[in-house]
Amino acid sequence: MPLPRHVTPAALLRRLDGIAASLEGQPGTLLLLGLGSVGADLRRLDDHSDLDFFVVVEPAWKAAYVQGVHWLEQVAPLAFHFQNTPDGRKALFEDGILAEYAVFTPDELGAATYAAGRVVWARAGQSPLSMREPPVPAPASLDWQVNEALTNLLVGLHREARGETLSALRFVQGYAVDRVLNIAALLSGPETDQRDPFAPERRAEVRFPALVPEFAAMMPGYGHTRAAARTILNWLRAHVAVPAGLARELDRLLADPEEEDIPAGC
Repeated sequence: MPLPRHVTPAALLRRLDGIAASLEGQPGTLLLLGLGSVGADLRRLDDHSDLDFFVVVEPAWKAAYVQGVHWLEQVAPLAFHFQNTPDGRKALFEDGILAEYAVFTPDELGAATYAAGRVVWARAGQSPLSMREPPVPAPASLDWQVNEALTNLLVGLHREARGETLSALRFVQGYAVDRVLNIAALLSGPETDQRDPFAPERRAEVRFPALVPEFAAMMPGYGHTRAAARTILNWLRAHVAVPAGLARELDRLLADPEEEDIPAGC
């Protein structure tokens, strides 16, 4: 019989502490680093959070901790797990807690790029203070974001004209919207702990409340990419300088609903 699901912030933190205790009793383990909402900013932790963490091990033990889950099963029963990257796995506990983790050696962690985490456990002699603050990618310049958004619209509209409706959706309602979010972040000034440097859509509703009413029109769904592109272009024109040459071409594409077929392979 399935266990009842009781995922709460307290349960998530207890599970992470249980993982730390398990790792402490295993050979070759050095450190457990909590990330995301169980990392440096616990205020974001809620009933819908999962466990993101890094495990740091001695080089000879890496394969054992990537391929094996015995150290997790000692904490609580698993319902499912699979290796999703060369370095880590996703694992679902029977009670509904999802863990996503990677296993690194100290040298690999030193070369990794990730948002700042929280040391949950470190073996004696493995000083957390010796760990450097990880480099976090900053958004590209405003000009790059604007030009990338506009060319995403251009490619998407051509894909739509060719009949590649799904690809068009991704370019316009996906990639271009990501750029809009980064543009909004750059225009709003420095952010504190709300920005996820790897996923611009995270916490967008909290970060950009004035932009939320535009989301439905920017992402109306499959088969509505032209309308989405028009909304995004209008938003860009209202907030940033749009290069005239790109604007003319986008206006031309948007003005002709029967755009001529484009040869495949472009």
